[in-house]
Amino acid sequence: AIIDAGFPKVEEDRLTNLITYLEFCLKQIVANNELGGIMELLNGQFLMPAPGGDPIRNPDVLPTGRNMHALDPSAIPTTAAIEVSEAVVRKLLEKLSDENDGAFPESIAFTLWGTDNIKTYGESLAQVLALVGVRPVADSLGRVNKVELIPLEKLGRPRIDVVVSCSGVFRDLFINQMNLMDRGIKLAAEADEPIEMNFVRKHAMEQAAELNVSLREAACRVFSNSAGSYSANVGLAIENGGWEDEGQLQDQFLTRKGFAFNADKPGMMEQQADLFKSALKNVDVTFQNLDSSEISITDVSHYYDSDPTKVVQSLRDDKKKPMSLMADTTTANAQVRSLAETVRLDARTKLLNPKFYEGMLSTGYEGVREIQKRLRNTMGWSATAGEVDNFVFEDANSVFIDDAEMQQRLLDTNPNAFRDMVTTFLEANGRGYWDTSEENIERLQELYAEVEDRIEGV
Repeated sequence: AIIDAGFPKVEEDRLTNLITYLEFCLKQIVANNELGGIMELLNGQFLMPAPGGDPIRNPDVLPTGRNMHALDPSAIPTTAAIEVSEAVVRKLLEKLSDENDGAFPESIAFTLWGTDNIKTYGESLAQVLALVGVRPVADSLGRVNKVELIPLEKLGRPRIDVVVSCSGVFRDLFINQMNLMDRGIKLAAEADEPIEMNFVRKHAMEQAAELNVSLREAACRVFSNSAGSYSANVGLAIENGGWEDEGQLQDQFLTRKGFAFNADKPGMMEQQADLFKSALKNVDVTFQNLDSSEISITDVSHYYDSDPTKVVQSLRDDKKKPMSLMADTTTANAQVRSLAETVRLDARTKLLNPKFYEGMLSTGYEGVREIQKRLRNTMGWSATAGEVDNFVFEDANSVFIDDAEMQQRLLDTNPNAFRDMVTTFLEANGRGYWDTSEENIERLQELYAEVEDRIEGV
């Protein structure tokens, strides 16, 4: 089969170990011990522990049906995660340097997720430290509890400032790693180095003078929700349609995510809205990781809920929108793409892909809701980042509205979700995210009235 596929020079002997390993992986995937594991527990028997996470990254996750655990939080980032993160940071800075006449960005806004760092053993956490030019140091037991500055001579580039927005779950699980980041960033801010080679120090000095605070306090760069609070609730507002304008969403983000972690005051998350705004207004690039093939950027609202792209634009003195990038580390060959490219790719593989929407429709009522959810989440990216191409909405309208047969299938299967879909199209146009013909808008308005009458039984 390999020869028929166009690889005639492959030696069979060299593939033996690979084929054996793939057969082993297949057996692990199809093994089903869920009910068996439950019965062992109910009988009071010992159930073998096993790691959780992404089976592509860690095949030891399989087979399922064992007593799943996550990881030791004090042991991340692991050595492997640090190596992967350095490769991603190198590609990120190369891309930014090439697109900016060789100049490096001075500040990058990061979003860190709890479950993603469990799956990757701290890759995105290690990316933050790598940008600042700080190396995590493990003790003899493998616990990462120290950081040290990488000398500028060895780093070979300026230290990049960061503004880190941690999810509520990350805050709960990895408070020690937040401490690690804060200490590392403050090490860089206090380093006696030229400001043209240390943007962390440059911005911290400017903020200290602006806010009349100490250099260490001005160097706080790790933010999250207040204790017990989760998300910016931007996604919730967009899902419900209950928002006046983008300014409301941005204020909501700043209010809910503006609690600073300070290693000098352990155990506290203090509201530092002014410091958060002051740090964000220097940001040149917003950045997130997509590190699992299990969830894409329109499957859930979380990704755009924590995206600060338009927040940064509103705070910058020049009102220039920062570049928005995403790293795709779902495969060994990590790719850094613009957010617009990522949204296009996601739309083509999910929302506009016949295999996807036909598969969803085959499940019935819930499938229509899943299609509508992805359309709504796509509009969410328009609201928070403005990186959705017009053709995405136009093609979605052609697939789900222009086609009379498809329109009827959606209406018959789940009239409520179909009404929400029509509402999303009209809202996208009304808010300026989708430019289309008057004919399309009139059809949607008429269709909304028809669906509303059907739901109400008129």
